[in-house]
Amino acid sequence: MTDNKLRSADPELEHQARQGLPSLVLAALGVVYGDIGTSPLYAFREALHATGGSGADRADVLGILSLIVWALTIVVTLKYVTFVLKADNRGEGGTLSLMTLAREGLAGRPKWVLVLGVIGASLFLGDAIITPAISVLSAVEGIEVVAPALSNWVVPITLTIIAVLFFVQRFGTSGVASVFGPITALWFVVLGVSGAIHIFDDPTVLGAVNPVHALRYIANNIGSAIAVLGAVFLAVTGAEALYVDLGHFGRRPIVTAWFSLVFPSLLLNYFGQGAFVLANPQTAEHPFFNMHPEWARIPMVCLATAATVIASQAVISGAYSLVRQAMHLNLLPRLRILHTSETQSGQIFMPQVNNLLFMFVAALVLFFQNSSALSAAYGIAVTGEMLITSILLFVVIRRIWSWKLTTALAVMVPISLIDAGFLAANIAKFAEGGWVPVAVASTMALVMQTWTAGRRLLASRTKADEIPLAAIIDNLARKKPLTVPGTAMFLTSDIEGAPTALLHSLKHYKVLHEQNVILSVVTSTTPFVPDDEKIFLESFNPHFSRLVITFGYMETPNIPRALVLARKLGLKFDIMSTSFFLSRRTILPSKKGGLPFWQDRLFISLAQNASNATDYFGLPSGRVVELGLQTTI
Repeated sequence: MTDNKLRSADPELEHQARQGLPSLVLAALGVVYGDIGTSPLYAFREALHATGGSGADRADVLGILSLIVWALTIVVTLKYVTFVLKADNRGEGGTLSLMTLAREGLAGRPKWVLVLGVIGASLFLGDAIITPAISVLSAVEGIEVVAPALSNWVVPITLTIIAVLFFVQRFGTSGVASVFGPITALWFVVLGVSGAIHIFDDPTVLGAVNPVHALRYIANNIGSAIAVLGAVFLAVTGAEALYVDLGHFGRRPIVTAWFSLVFPSLLLNYFGQGAFVLANPQTAEHPFFNMHPEWARIPMVCLATAATVIASQAVISGAYSLVRQAMHLNLLPRLRILHTSETQSGQIFMPQVNNLLFMFVAALVLFFQNSSALSAAYGIAVTGEMLITSILLFVVIRRIWSWKLTTALAVMVPISLIDAGFLAANIAKFAEGGWVPVAVASTMALVMQTWTAGRRLLASRTKADEIPLAAIIDNLARKKPLTVPGTAMFLTSDIEGAPTALLHSLKHYKVLHEQNVILSVVTSTTPFVPDDEKIFLESFNPHFSRLVITFGYMETPNIPRALVLARKLGLKFDIMSTSFFLSRRTILPSKKGGLPFWQDRLFISLAQNASNATDYFGLPSGRVVELGLQTTI
């Protein structure tokens, strides 16, 4: 019996290492900060409207500005930039990465951490359908300031832009991504310059950096404070993208971009809007576009639209990435993945996910009609995800970083209370539209729970009918069947048992290939697995061997590519004389036991619509043999 492994570096990480910091900072601007960068279009405006008055009262403006300043400082700068970005899982970020990291730090890998990860991932997908809708809609609404007569065209133009955006996803983002960074950088420069100019309209707004204004505003406006906090939170939506895209750029470029350009530009713009409204109270309805001179409004509408399209692109790409992670962690069924770049494995297109996102986004635009109405739906998903991030971060701080309990509580309790406060403020908007992301997230969580429970039940049913592999090998050694030339690879998820495809092959064909490989694919809790840990090869006798291939949850499980590594370990085979045997199961619902009747049907539907293993594992279609069988769950 032999046990071998092989070592190599990850080419994607090497590619990132060769890129300079300035280019990574510029790229991060286009991908990471697109969402939070478009918040000035509507955040301050919605907070003013939530006051219930004219929106131009000095105490109200200073209070709202102070709340925005400290929300950006505490939620983004302190929580995400200072702490969350350091909680990477081998360089990768995102809710599922943080979940796997937290589970590793707890004995027994408790299920409640998995549940939190599933809820957080579901909430992100709920957010993913709202960001394109509200971002593009708020930018196009600039037409109402430039040409009020064209107000009726806002929704059709928005739908057209969104349709084009989702249609071009199939062509990949590599070409467009090269201009994302420069456009977003220009956007932030314009935000900063336009805001700085208008601060001189009323320089006293700079006093809003004093948190006393925020505290005094909340104390004096208890009745409207919840609604205002819900609107203020719009200024920090997109903060979660800093962590989601950590693996693409690394911590340093993201932090550099935040402190050198993004944070200053956002602060200047919000201060500028506040000063402009104090000097021109009648402009409180659309302060962002009104603060620009007439000659600049059309260019600003165009630039804002471009910025919102970029922000939407980042969320769409993030949804693809999250769904792929969930698939590899067996939280979702296999879906079709198309790679749009020959050099970057992270650039993918998922047709089914793309179509669902487009239908939901278009429906939201048609249902809500304007960004003010849609803003009520924005927030619950993001605040919920942020609170879950705080809980999982506390586990990492205690178990992985080994902080003292008092220190961890001193840092995380205030941050978690702020997250909980924003969540409570957004829950107040549930009836006005907050139900939308909750409904989407609940549906996704149900799908994930059904899939994991169904797979667990299916595995137990299959295992009950399986025969130990050792017993099969011993029987075949005593009574050798007829052998034919070539190699047979039998795919199975159970490393110990004999593959069902092998048993059915012997039953029906009554022959055995001269070389038989029991092939299992395992997904690691780490994002990437180095080549030296990817292959486990074990030989039982000249006719039988076991091959286990381990992929990270961020990797594309390509079996032919991994077999090249196995060949270097001594596994001799010719791909043109190798057959891959798979089991295609027909799942039937059970009348008693198992899952509830409706959940049985849902699981069967998910399994029927899952991508087949041939495409998922990159197998040569001409070399695949599928054997059908029925299983009752």
